[in-house]
Order: sequence, then C-alpha cells, then structure tokens
Amino acid sequence: MSCGSCGKTDGLTPKGCNSNGGCATGSCNRLNTYDWLSARTDLEDFSSFEFVEVSFKHGARKDFYKMPPNMLIDTGEMVVVDNGGGYDVGKISLSGQLVALQMKKRRMNRDRIVNPVIRRANHRDLERLEEARALEKKTLVKARAIARMLDLQMKIGDVEYQGDKRKATFYFTANGRVDFRELIRHYAKEFRVKIEMRQIGSRQESSRIGGIGSCGRELCCSTWLTSFKSVSTRAARYQNLAINQSKLSGQCGRLKCCLNYELDLYTEALDHFPMKAELLRSGKGNASLIKIDIFKKYMYYTLEDPRGRISMLTLTPERAAEIFSLNKKGVIPDEIEDSVKSSEAVEPIVDFEDVTGGVELKDAPKRKRRKKRRTGNRPPGPQNEQQRKKPAGNQKSRRRPKK
Repeated sequence: MSCGSCGKTDGLTPKGCNSNGGCATGSCNRLNTYDWLSARTDLEDFSSFEFVEVSFKHGARKDFYKMPPNMLIDTGEMVVVDNGGGYDVGKISLSGQLVALQMKKRRMNRDRIVNPVIRRANHRDLERLEEARALEKKTLVKARAIARMLDLQMKIGDVEYQGDKRKATFYFTANGRVDFRELIRHYAKEFRVKIEMRQIGSRQESSRIGGIGSCGRELCCSTWLTSFKSVSTRAARYQNLAINQSKLSGQCGRLKCCLNYELDLYTEALDHFPMKAELLRSGKGNASLIKIDIFKKYMYYTLEDPRGRISMLTLTPERAAEIFSLNKKGVIPDEIEDSVKSSEAVEPIVDFEDVTGGVELKDAPKRKRRKKRRTGNRPPGPQNEQQRKKPAGNQKSRRRPKK
C-alpha cells in the first residue's frame, strides 16, 4: 500500500513516509482504501464494474465516474474525467465490485452518476495539474486578504483548482450564513477563473488541512475517519476525565473524536457498579462517593464520623451494593470495613537490580561565598585621610619662576 517514494530502492533502507497519509512528496493518498480485488487475477468476473472511484488532491475529495467498456485502466493510474464544465485529473482509488460497496455505504444512486472517464492522463495533463496545485497557495493568501478587506465573518480554509485551471473551489467555514456575492465578483476579477464557494464544518476543514494530534500521530479525520459522529461531554464524564476544554478539544476546536472510541467499553464496565450508591450510612458516620476506578474496580468514599473527622474508605462494587441495599431496607450497619486493608497490601515487584550504594559520587566542594562590600556615605577614616593628603614637597607649584 505504499507509493513509489516509500519503496525500498536499494534493498536496505526505506524512504518516504511509509504510506501514513501525509508525506511531503504528495504521492500518498489520504483516506486511502486498499483495492484487494485488483491483485486477484482469478476473480475477473468480480473485478468488472461500470463505475470507478476517483480521488482528487491526494484523497481530499473522492467521486464516482462511469468507466467506458472498452477502456482498460487499473487501480492507481491517473485519468482525465469530465466534470460537466471542464475536465479534471485524478487517481483511480477503487475499481470493480468494491466500488458497489462504497456506493452503498455513501448511499449513491447509479442513475445520478453521468460523468464519464475520458482517457488515461498523459504527460501534459500531469504538468498542468502540477501548475494548478502550485497556484493554490498563492490564491489562498489573496483570497483571505480580500475576505478580510470586505469584513466578512468567514474563514477561507482551502482552495482547489480543477485540472484544466478553469475553475477554483473555495472551501470556507462560518458560524452563520454569509452574503458572499460581492466576494465572488472580487475573486472572478482577481483570479480570472470560474468561482465556486462551498461551506464546510470545522471538522471537515481539519480533515482537508491535516495535522498532528496530541497523541503524536496524524489526525484521524485526515487519514482514515470518514464519518463524523457527535461528541458530548458525557463521554468524558463516563471515562472520569477532567472537564478541561483545552485538553478535550482537537485542532478543529470541537471535542475530540477519539473520546467515542472507548466509550462503549466504559459503559459496559459501569454496569457492574451500583449507580445510586452515592451515600452510605453506618453507625460511625456517613460515607460519600468521590471517585470510581473502573480498572481496579474500586469505589472511593469519604467517611465523616460524628466528631467531624474525615477518613478515606475504599470499597468493592459488591460491598457497596450490599451496604446500599441494607440502607434501603432501613438497616444501618455498625461499621463499614475497608475492602483494601493495609496489612494485605502487596509489595511492588521490582524488575531491576538495586544499585543503591554501588556507585557513589563525591560531594561537590562547597564554594565560600564572598562577602559583599557595603557601599554607603561613610565618613573617611584617619588612614584614608592621610593617604588622600599628599605631602607638600611633592606638590607642584603653579607659580612661574622669577627671572
């Protein structure tokens, strides 16, 4: 699944990004899909299908096109497609029966797909595509400056040129509806192309731009995540995470999508804990729940006795449920025993050698601090006065000698 720049050229050292979705060479596709049917030669009947999936701008946008019956183009080749108002250059990411599964997943009707694949891209088509990609960065800077000049409450996130450089699509984000009719006039006058404005969400903007998350890996939305589900603070509460907006938010400014990855595991584990056992009563005082450790399966309480002293108490879910059922029946136990006793504590296993005292370093010699000289308007001492006064014989006379 790696591109040509990621392969082993000399047989020893690999180069490139190892097909992780964001190399600087631009040869790898984001949101890449593996066409395993194209490698099977014994499944020709399953590989034939009238539609193909074509990706543009290294996987930032994908669409379906009709494949002519007499055209034999394999997966991974660059093709020229018809967009209705011109032609574009893209890469075939899927072909065969896997395209039917993708169309079913995206709920695409076959009758709506009318644009065909024209031909295989030649050298001149690829050169024009590189020229179009080189214009996008300069166009993005000018487009943001024009939008700021018109004082529009919008942010231009990305620009995509068509393969023939006759059309440019501007992707922007905004909190509400924006009247960009005047903006389109300025863009058409400045860039001399057909303008299309497309509003996207903050998550879609992050998926197009890409970046590195707090985990150290590339963003999920720009590598493999295709559907965005709503994320709420409920997921953070179930996982006992601190409600800190700066730590729970991603680069898009919304809650991180990875908060939903382990949510089902936490909800299943919480079913084994008594949900309403927040207050337990005993003869020595009331115990209030402060924390639940799902992995160790402990419930931590604070026990306040009649004298006002507070102590920590650790209970298992079974013991807490038993005491709660007794309180519900009106039975108050004399004492709540700690499930984790200090006598039963197990010493930690040390899997390394103890070298305490084996290597000793000499103490660094202490440097004596110099006393700071005190400065002030002190009266000069007698010795200083004598040193300052010079003898009269040594003084030079300023009188001119007599002739």
